[in-house]
Amino acid sequence: MKLTLEGHDYRYAVEQIMLILFPGQRPEYPDAPPAPGEDAARSTLTLRGGTAAASTRLTLGAQTSEGTAETALPEDGGALERDRLCQRILKQSFYRAALPLLDHAPDWGALTGVRPAKLAAKALAGGASREAVERQFREEFFVSPQRTRLALEAAEAGLEIERGLRPEELSLYVGIPFCPTRCAYCSFVSADIQRALRLVEPYLDALGQEIDAAARLLPQVGARVRTLYFGGGTPTTLSPAQLDRLLGQLHRALDLTGLSECTVEAGRPDTITAEKLTVLRSYGVDRLSVNPQTMQDHVLRAMGRAHTAADVLRAYDLARRSGDWAINMDLIAGLPEDTEDGFRDTLETVLSLAPENITVHTLALKKGARLMLEQHSLPSGEETARMLAYAWPRLEAAGYRPYYLYRQKYMSGALENIGWCRPGTEGVYNVCIMEELHTILALGAGGSTKLTDPRTGKIDRLTNPKYPYEYIQRIQQLCREKEALVPFYHALLGG
Repeated sequence: MKLTLEGHDYRYAVEQIMLILFPGQRPEYPDAPPAPGEDAARSTLTLRGGTAAASTRLTLGAQTSEGTAETALPEDGGALERDRLCQRILKQSFYRAALPLLDHAPDWGALTGVRPAKLAAKALAGGASREAVERQFREEFFVSPQRTRLALEAAEAGLEIERGLRPEELSLYVGIPFCPTRCAYCSFVSADIQRALRLVEPYLDALGQEIDAAARLLPQVGARVRTLYFGGGTPTTLSPAQLDRLLGQLHRALDLTGLSECTVEAGRPDTITAEKLTVLRSYGVDRLSVNPQTMQDHVLRAMGRAHTAADVLRAYDLARRSGDWAINMDLIAGLPEDTEDGFRDTLETVLSLAPENITVHTLALKKGARLMLEQHSLPSGEETARMLAYAWPRLEAAGYRPYYLYRQKYMSGALENIGWCRPGTEGVYNVCIMEELHTILALGAGGSTKLTDPRTGKIDRLTNPKYPYEYIQRIQQLCREKEALVPFYHALLGG
């Protein structure tokens, strides 16, 4: 879609709302006016005194529509508040122009952020009533009643967890960028273990150096690890001996006496063995992901997975018999070759297993994913929405409640991912990272450390290289970069 901006340069705001409402479009900025009939949008911002007015003229195919919005600009709001309000009305005007050209009103309206619950939580924490937040979501962002309720429930769950956090606490993420095979929808940089065996041991050597660097720094600044999360990739791609080596070093190097939960993504059932589970239990791992994504074998094949639905059942049974875990199971709505009936069958099968957590994702087509290059039969956005509409009441009837959610670009139907749990089994790490409640110290390839000041919401990031080989080559520099924790925590804790 050809975009023309007049009176402003809020490109990101306009592109965000365009991608949410028209996920098949990509932004272009032409040197000349668009030709008649070309897909285009003209976004205009006018400032008059203390008022900002936005208008959008949108052409899609042979149809043209216009939308407007305006807001008062507070005299003492500052530049950041002015930017926020201007971007909001630009999105509102674009949404109003787009609505007549859409088949139906989007459930999330003009809300483009990836963390809708964070917006609701901020309002609630500031003293707003539930009714006031509902009104804001409805009148300012045009969000449906169901999605508004979802954001509020997740916000309330997040605020409950936030009240139990202490300023010196952080969460530790350890990344293992290896998988048995790469799923067709995956855009993470994870290495096929058959091709990357020679890198695993050097990778663990480098990761050990980063663990030791963190272990030297945390006592200096008085920080304590509240939650520990192993992600990837698939951490259980490692052998029992490699898992023992990694977990053993972490427990020897770090003070983990304040740990409230330890999670391992054993997502691929073809990586789960009794020996690995024994190692995990011996180090206090108490949360485990066994992720089928689907229980339809033909969909698993289309995804590029090397296991069957029967393998998921065997892995889940093995996990149940090996320890007292809080088990999560991930599902994805909108997978290639899937149908509404297939998704319903998957959900019913998983509900019959009664895991403590069920995370329902919506397929997001990302750059770097094989699905972006191959031709597959994907459910439409409307079909995907019906899958989720079936899941919500079934999960609630089975005793689950939503406790975190997030959205992504290029997501089918512009929908969301929702973490559901049985009361009392919430994953604290999931809420802390999604709602950006405290610092996430990330170790390993692809890890992104977020030094989060909960007083101001300001976040400083330290990003590790995505590729294992590059991570290994740069490990000394990455260990030095972690020294940014010292001035950050001295400022936060007054040390």
